[in-house]
Amino acid sequence: MRGRLAHQVDEPAAGSWQPKHPRDAPRLLSSVTSQWWVAGGWALDLFVGGQSRPHKDLDIGILRRDARRVLDSMPGWEFFEAKQGRLYRLEQQEPRLEVHSLWSRPIGQSQWVLELMLDESEGDSWVFRRERKVRCALDLAISYNSEWIPYLAPELQLLYKANRVRAADDADFQRVAPHLDDRARAWLHDALKEIDPDHPWLGSGDPRPPAARAPLR
Repeated sequence: MRGRLAHQVDEPAAGSWQPKHPRDAPRLLSSVTSQWWVAGGWALDLFVGGQSRPHKDLDIGILRRDARRVLDSMPGWEFFEAKQGRLYRLEQQEPRLEVHSLWSRPIGQSQWVLELMLDESEGDSWVFRRERKVRCALDLAISYNSEWIPYLAPELQLLYKANRVRAADDADFQRVAPHLDDRARAWLHDALKEIDPDHPWLGSGDPRPPAARAPLR
């Protein structure tokens, strides 16, 4: 493992994002051999099979334990830790444990291209960083659409959105929850009970079967 270097740049988290679609991810990440997946709102769109609204950026999830390997496999890119509205350049060090997001772009480009989300894990389990008792087998945490684009399972993505529910998050829940299968719905229900027994999403659901994983329109 390489030694840690000082964080050399501290600047406001600002700048424009280059619009990207999940179909761009395999090309942008072609040199990455570690597991990655589409996260955020795009992940829910891939699950449902249609885009719900414009997205300002393309979130890509990776396991924190793979972060250094992923960054080393993208030598033409620069990466910045995003924390509390500021950016800190990463050189050869591991991302700090309190940092969960890396902004990235090709070297020499002004627009941001990918936001790397650092997910926790232990052995063969995905671990929810806000409550480590909440876990999911890694082979269930990642799903694929019919174009074989990997994305974070919708029940996990909804759990992230459940922390501080905004109008857009609630709209995502109302759109996606009816399409969850029984296993995913039960997992999300139990996870919500663990983090907040009074969460407004508890008790919500729909008996309809899960949607077919159609290509994203």
